[in-house]
Amino acid sequence: MRLHVGCAMWQHAPWQGRYLPHPLPPRERLRAYATWCNAVEGNTTFYATPSRSTAESWAAQIPADFRFLAKLPKPVTHGHRLAGGDAELRAFLDAIEPLGRRAGVLWVQLPGSFGPADVGTLAAFLRRLPDSYRYAVEVRHRAFFEDEREARALERALDAAAAEWVPFDTVTLFQSPPTTDAEREAWTKKPRLPRRSRALTGHPIVRYLGRDDADRTVEGWRFWVETVAGWLREGRSPTVFVHTPDNAEALDLARRFHAEVRAELPEVASLPEPAPAEPPTLF
Repeated sequence: MRLHVGCAMWQHAPWQGRYLPHPLPPRERLRAYATWCNAVEGNTTFYATPSRSTAESWAAQIPADFRFLAKLPKPVTHGHRLAGGDAELRAFLDAIEPLGRRAGVLWVQLPGSFGPADVGTLAAFLRRLPDSYRYAVEVRHRAFFEDEREARALERALDAAAAEWVPFDTVTLFQSPPTTDAEREAWTKKPRLPRRSRALTGHPIVRYLGRDDADRTVEGWRFWVETVAGWLREGRSPTVFVHTPDNAEALDLARRFHAEVRAELPEVASLPEPAPAEPPTLF
């Protein structure tokens, strides 16, 4: 029984020397992160398709059961809105091929303007993707969260492709006014949508955004601890990504979330032991 947890990135300045060794060469940074978490959001592939050699380096730094959820390139999802971009998609698939099973799920993150009228385009796009991967789709149009008919139409399109619906839970962020600069910025940029928690596949994925106050973040994820424990009891294999507006403590929080689920289900496999942030001293 395995729960995967991770963060939005594998390198972040506030982590250096606190959670992760510093300095670290680029070819060691993902390896160090992978001693803390067993999954990561592949946001970097959303903004730029990596070279094949870069993906080879990533693969060499992470174990076979690590989950690297690579996002499809922004030109495909936002530029062409899934109705084109074949050359960009082929280049992306070729580039990430060295990740193998570590990138077993590819992430289709769609803009907020991608709504019910576009579900047919999404369904057609999913049908032409290679079956060597599983797929997860994140939508942000309010109609999918507030209109049950539109939600069901989207679920049917996803079911046909055995694809998962990825919720981005920002409820805790918007429960009360922001208190830090990072929270104020997040209020202007993050989607304010109802919480959704229905899993469609055996591999549900959750993005949870808390607050810069760790205690408030932990308080806000109680719902997900119970939900994820329930999924595990059903035989599902979930992945949870923990965010905060400044992400300063996200590494530690991801492990805390895993520990809380494991307290409910001790049979969940443990996470690796984190690498020390500083080299051992002689005295």
